[in-house]
Amino acid sequence: MSLGLIALIDDVVMLARMAAASLDDVAALTGKAGAKAAGVVIDDAAVTPRYAMGFSAEREWPIIRRIAIGSLRNKLLILLPAALALSFLAPKLITPLLMLGGAYLAFEGAEKIREAIGGHGSEHGAGDGAPKDEDAMVSGAIKTDFILSAEIMAITLGAVEHVSPMMQAATLALVGVFITLAVYGTVGLLVKMDDFGLMLARDARWSFARAFGRGLVRAMPYALEALGIIGVLAMVWVGGGIIIHGLESHGLPQIAHGVHLVGEYASMTLPALPFVRGVAEAVVAGVFGLILGLLLLPVGHGISTLVAQLRRDSADLAK
Repeated sequence: MSLGLIALIDDVVMLARMAAASLDDVAALTGKAGAKAAGVVIDDAAVTPRYAMGFSAEREWPIIRRIAIGSLRNKLLILLPAALALSFLAPKLITPLLMLGGAYLAFEGAEKIREAIGGHGSEHGAGDGAPKDEDAMVSGAIKTDFILSAEIMAITLGAVEHVSPMMQAATLALVGVFITLAVYGTVGLLVKMDDFGLMLARDARWSFARAFGRGLVRAMPYALEALGIIGVLAMVWVGGGIIIHGLESHGLPQIAHGVHLVGEYASMTLPALPFVRGVAEAVVAGVFGLILGLLLLPVGHGISTLVAQLRRDSADLAK
C-alpha cells in the first residue's frame, strides 16, 4: 500500500514537472511571439487613442473598454480558431496571408502620409466639428483592430508553427490577452492624462505640482499627435518588413540581404551605439513599405470604388 502511494506521488510529481515545463515553454514562446509582433502592437497603441477623442471625459474609458472587449473577441473567438485551422489545414498559406496583411498596412500608412502632405482631412472626420456617433466610432475601431489583431495572431502563429497544437493554442491565447491588456491599458492611461493634469493644476497643494499639471495639459495634444505619427510610421515599417521577410522565405532574398547589409554598415560606422543596426534596418524596411504603399494606392482606391458601386447597386436592387 505504501509503495503504491509512493508510486502515485512520483507520478503526480512527474506530471507537475511536465506541466511546469510546458508553462515555461508557453511563456518563452509568448515572449518570442510578442517581440516579433512589437511593430504591430506599437501601431495598434498609436492608432487607438484618436477613437476616444471628441467625446466627453466620462465616456473616454467606456469607449476604450468597449473597443478592448471587441479586440479580445476578435482575437479569441474568431482569429485564434481560424489560425489553428489554417495551421492544420493549410500551413503554407500563413506567409502569403501575412504578406497580404503587410501590403494592407503599407497601403494604409502611405495613404495617411499622402493625406498629411496633401492637407486632406482624416477619414474619420476628426476635427471637422461634427458630432461623433459613439457606436459608429467603436464599430470602426473594432474593424480596424481586426486587421491589426489578424497580423498579430499570424505573426504569433508563424513563430510557433513547429510546436504542438495545444502549445500553439495556449501561446496564441496568451499573446492575444496580454497584448490587448497592454495596448488598451496604455491607451486608457493616455486619454486620461490631460484630466490628471487638470486635476493637479486645480487641486494640487504644491506649486510645482500645479505647474506640472498645467504643463501636462498643454503637452498632451502634442504627445497624442506625435503618437499618431509614430503609428503611421509603424504601419509602413511593419508592412515593409513583413513583405521583405515573406519574399525571402519564397526564394527572393535580395531585398532582405540589402536590408541586412545596411544594418551591418550602420553598426560598423557607429559601433558605440548597439541599437543603430536595428534602427537602420527599420528605416530601410519603412522606405520599402512606403514605396510599396504608394504603388498600391491606385489599386486600393480602385477596389474601394468598386465595392462602393456594388453596394449602391445592391441597395438599388433592394428598393
